[in-house]
Amino acid sequence: MVKLIAIDLDGTLLNERNEISNTNLESIKDAQANGVEVVIATGRAHFDVQSIFQATGISTWIIGANGATIHQPNGELFYSTPIDKEDSSKIFSWLEQENFYYEILSNQSIFSPKNGRDLLAVEIDRIISANKEVSTDDLHEAVNKQFSQTGITFMDTYHDLTELDIDFYNVLAFSFHEEKLGKGWEHFKQFEGLSIVKSAHHNFELEHRNASKGNALKMLTNKLNIDISNTAAVGDNYNDLSMLQLAGKSAAMGNAPSEIKESCNEITLSNTEDGVAHFIYSFI
Repeated sequence: MVKLIAIDLDGTLLNERNEISNTNLESIKDAQANGVEVVIATGRAHFDVQSIFQATGISTWIIGANGATIHQPNGELFYSTPIDKEDSSKIFSWLEQENFYYEILSNQSIFSPKNGRDLLAVEIDRIISANKEVSTDDLHEAVNKQFSQTGITFMDTYHDLTELDIDFYNVLAFSFHEEKLGKGWEHFKQFEGLSIVKSAHHNFELEHRNASKGNALKMLTNKLNIDISNTAAVGDNYNDLSMLQLAGKSAAMGNAPSEIKESCNEITLSNTEDGVAHFIYSFI
């Protein structure tokens, strides 16, 4: 019997317009009405998730920053595991040296370089120069999605943050160039204090080595006294694997990569076809 469901956001609960459909919203309400604890598990900041749900009348536990934070339905912080300060400085310095667009998720804001759009515009121009027939609609849409998040604060350089007494939970590095992303992945996978995951085609994300959606889910079930066998999880990407492999019942979205699908008990419909609702109604 499912007593808790963990739901990813991007590519899962959110459709191609980055919205939650009425069908998915109603399925969440129905799950809660049937006594199922609903948890949003995402790489996003908790305040960004709260903004998305603000007009829905729904409040849930939020596993944010890929498991580095857990917030209660009332918004209070229950748990966090920030990146070590020494590691965070090395991350920011290297990404700036390599001309990456990046985002730093803190307990206050999502910090982003002021020249971020310019950096990505240069990458898009290089792609067009190499292949004049390529469509840039998807590229511009990906850029706009990054800048549509709630809570972004622009900075000149990461040095602006050195005097602030805040924790950093997640760093997202974004690029349209596969070789550039690969270079970053190879560089940061050597850091013993970090975990590195992909949540979309054009990024990689860094957290404390103990931060994962799976670890956060385990901690939350202990808090709520729910056996892990009585949990369900649904997601679409590699940062979801830890919770999908842990949950008693797991579903990959129809739009998920084959490796994610192979790791799950079942495959639901895509995020454009209300796959979350389809999964929820299979067990409530």
